[in-house]
Amino acid sequence: MTPFTLTPILKRTRWGGRRLGDLLHKEIGSESDYAESWEIADHADGQSVVASGSCSGQTLRQLVTEQNSELFGRDQGHSQFPLLIKFLDANDWLSLQVHPNDAQAKQYDVRENGKTEAWIIVDAQPDSRICAGLKPDIDATKLLQCLHDGSIEGCLNTFSVQPGDCVFVPAGTVHAISPGIVLAEIQQQSNLTFRLHDWGRVGIDGQPREIHVEDSLACTDFARGPVMPVTPHILSETEFHRWEELVRDHYFVIQRHRLSETLELHTENQFRILIVLEGRLSVRHSDGTEQIRCGSTQLIPAAAKRVTIIPEEHCVFLEVFLP
Repeated sequence: MTPFTLTPILKRTRWGGRRLGDLLHKEIGSESDYAESWEIADHADGQSVVASGSCSGQTLRQLVTEQNSELFGRDQGHSQFPLLIKFLDANDWLSLQVHPNDAQAKQYDVRENGKTEAWIIVDAQPDSRICAGLKPDIDATKLLQCLHDGSIEGCLNTFSVQPGDCVFVPAGTVHAISPGIVLAEIQQQSNLTFRLHDWGRVGIDGQPREIHVEDSLACTDFARGPVMPVTPHILSETEFHRWEELVRDHYFVIQRHRLSETLELHTENQFRILIVLEGRLSVRHSDGTEQIRCGSTQLIPAAAKRVTIIPEEHCVFLEVFLP
């Protein structure tokens, strides 16, 4: 099995825009509400299909089922690909929401997982903000009271973001994303979300969208408090390559490379996901070379063992794998 890309799955919703096409080169239509591009998905709500490489035309689920050891290497045995990779374009506020952890998710749907996620900001307008976590001393009683009296924003930990920021959002964290942000999202393979508040909006049918206050409160980790952007941990740095770790959690590891020279990347018998955030690069492997530009994602299976990353001038990409 050699490295491959997958066909993006585009999702439209009321808070989306057009920057998935304009900024990230996705093949969108004429509509103005493209919200998400699911880059790697193995879920009932989206199943990725391989677009290049020796496995072209197969679904990701087929590879998990039929070529498990080649795909996962030392992590073999997964019955579902464990990570969901997305790009998001927030052209309006997303709802204020919370995701369950693994144990809670199974109570709602035995097929679902919890949803711990991380965001890497690709683009942000000057007034863009993130809500992540609650202010100190906010408990369920206080949060419910503020929902009812319209003062919910006073409970939220809110901060400005800029391109390059990384925000780690464990399951149970109340959160929302403001307009003006394009981000890459790395998360557990899950699509289970509870809306705590929707800013008084209505759906395309003119009716308020469904709110899940009771479930949201049940899944909120009130002990977490405010969440802020992570401080990158520098693994090594030269004139041509800055390598840093953004997140290391039970579910995934995210490292960032700022690269302007050729790099040999070893899989160490695990799959690796490459997400290009700036510039473009080529990936050379045993079967040939494939170019990946900004906004593209490639999956390197464990069986590939080693690839060569060749940047075109300066590029920035994420490397994602299991801990």
